[in-house]
Amino acid sequence: MNQASDQAELRHVRQRVLDLDVSRAVALIGVCVMNYHGYLILRTSGPEMSDDSLAARVFNPWEGPLSTRFAAAFVVVAGMGVTLMTRSAIGNRARQHILRWVLIRRGVLLFAAGYLFDWVWPGTILGYYGAMFVIAAFIFTLRSAAIATIGVGAAVAGAAIQRWTMYRADAGHDVGWLHEPGPRSPRALLFNTFVNGTHPVLPWLAFLCLGIVIARLIPWTPRVRFLLASAGTVAVVVAYIAHNLAPNKQMFDVTPWSRSVAYTLCAAGSAVAGVCIVGALAQATHSTLVSRALAAAGRCTLTLYIAHALVFNLLVDWLGWIRPTGLDTALLFAGGFWLIGIIAAAWWVPRQGVGPLERIYRRFSS
Repeated sequence: MNQASDQAELRHVRQRVLDLDVSRAVALIGVCVMNYHGYLILRTSGPEMSDDSLAARVFNPWEGPLSTRFAAAFVVVAGMGVTLMTRSAIGNRARQHILRWVLIRRGVLLFAAGYLFDWVWPGTILGYYGAMFVIAAFIFTLRSAAIATIGVGAAVAGAAIQRWTMYRADAGHDVGWLHEPGPRSPRALLFNTFVNGTHPVLPWLAFLCLGIVIARLIPWTPRVRFLLASAGTVAVVVAYIAHNLAPNKQMFDVTPWSRSVAYTLCAAGSAVAGVCIVGALAQATHSTLVSRALAAAGRCTLTLYIAHALVFNLLVDWLGWIRPTGLDTALLFAGGFWLIGIIAAAWWVPRQGVGPLERIYRRFSS
């Protein structure tokens, strides 16, 4: 009976790994599209392109409904990965100690790499990702209720800090010490990591905590997926209804820079719904070439993420082969990069297991 139970658990873990690999790849494809579109816009003479079509509004990298949603899904998947990685440590203090230091080393490495890579690709998520991994090292042993409370606290704290600084600024007080602490200073590093940056710990830690908690729902049956996807969809709808009906639009803003609870709820809901839908499709098509290729790309996301930035800088800034002409250019550029990236990953992973940078990353941190 125990052997049958263990085998069933192993099947669930393998299914979850496939889910995560494919979901990670799809999320990174979205990140690539939004990054290419946003960075191409920044290469124009004005702050935005003149295109006011529906597609341009949907793909608006700063205020559109897809803005940061793929990145949020990526962080949710990271939280799920933390749960899968630390399952073996349940009730084993020695194992918990080992895994805690693995997470800390991985977090520190990503944080340092992100700090350096920000010179090449401003706004990179790597540093924030690393900071959240370090935090995960100290909370993965907690009960789900405690982790959920930490996530909610991060969301509320992020919103409260943003609202407080807005009120202070409106009252004529200087808030530059927080939002403009100076370039490349220790204080800037601290405040940008937790408050000011593109993916600050407050409120983005909520997405990681959410991933840790929902990954503990075993087994992930079709019913569980459906309920989670439905809950995520409801969260998105509630966030938009609150934004449209609230007398104070800023307090219930659903754009990333608002840091509002409504934004966090909306992004978390869309991330969970997306991960559940992609995971279900991955399971239904697990033996197809597309799913296997995406799963391979999902095991090379660090390599592909770094590569997408370097390719952009090479082709746009150094060689000038690609010029910002609109959303179509960004979509074709991102699509071309990912077509090559997926083919390369599908060839590389069966031979090496993980991407080249992933191998270095794991060797350093394990």
